[in-house]
Amino acid sequence: MNDTDDDLVLRLSAAEAAELADLADASGSTPAEHALAAVREHLRRERERIGGAAERLARLHAPLLKRLGE
Repeated sequence: MNDTDDDLVLRLSAAEAAELADLADASGSTPAEHALAAVREHLRRERERIGGAAERLARLHAPLLKRLGE
C-alpha cells in the first residue's frame, strides 16, 4: 500500500485471522493481498448483480421511461 491508499480495518475473529494468515503463508502472499482480492471479487459480483437488476427494470419499464423522456 502507498500513501494515497485509504486504510480499512477488518475485525476478524481469532479463528478467521489465523485461517487468513495460514492461507497467505501457504500461498506466499500476505493477508492484506487476500483481503483485497476478496473485496474486489465481491465488488465485481455486486456490480454485475446490480447492473443486471437495473437492466431488467429498464426493460420492464421501457414504455414508461420513454414517456417520461418525451
